[in-house]
Amino acid sequence: MSFKLTYKIYSEHSILVEWNPVIDKDVLNDILAFKTKIEATITTNVQVTTAYNSLLVIFNDFKVDLSAKVTLLKDLYAEGLSAASVIKTLFKIPVCYDADFGIDLEFVAQEKGVSISKIIQQHTAPIYTVYFIGFLPGFLYLGGLPEELIMPRKATPRLRIKKGAVAIGGNQTGVYPVESPGGWNIIGNSPLPFFDVTKDVPCFAKPGDAIQFYSVTKKKYDDIKTLINANVFQIESEDYNG
Repeated sequence: MSFKLTYKIYSEHSILVEWNPVIDKDVLNDILAFKTKIEATITTNVQVTTAYNSLLVIFNDFKVDLSAKVTLLKDLYAEGLSAASVIKTLFKIPVCYDADFGIDLEFVAQEKGVSISKIIQQHTAPIYTVYFIGFLPGFLYLGGLPEELIMPRKATPRLRIKKGAVAIGGNQTGVYPVESPGGWNIIGNSPLPFFDVTKDVPCFAKPGDAIQFYSVTKKKYDDIKTLINANVFQIESEDYNG
């Protein structure tokens, strides 16, 4: 599948390529396949960053003919892309939905007119897609939240959200990688580090990967924390073709 793209000179050293303004897995897969092809073809002095429906190509040359680069990018896309070239991983993420962590969980259940256990079941059932990483380092923008769980953001954001907080805001769910302000509804906490500057790859996930949450008890949460602190915990993962 190919799309009608627009190419804009974004700065003295970059070009913005835009797809249809929608959040869609076909668009994401096309973006990622194009990113892979660009990086494989232009192997030096280039950096490619993706978002929901765009990618930014930054050329690190001192002088660059951006008009010629636009033509090059158009030609590369016209040649066709291989989605198979994009390697994806499904990560299984533990979440403790204990009341001490899920400070908005009862409120969400009341708003939806269902039990807390039903909210947990609905939240852990889907396989979520990582569309891009932003807002905070390691904050994964996930698509795939069930319609039954859509909740408006809070009118007054909290000033301090705990690191690892699992939350729902609008039609999205995500995990706060560090302590920060935030206006999403907090339903649990994950013990995993979503951003670690000591690692060669600070964030284990990338756009195109998938996330599935699974519920753990407070004891299991503490056990995982202990293993993480000892640097011996391995995130459960598998190859993913979704």
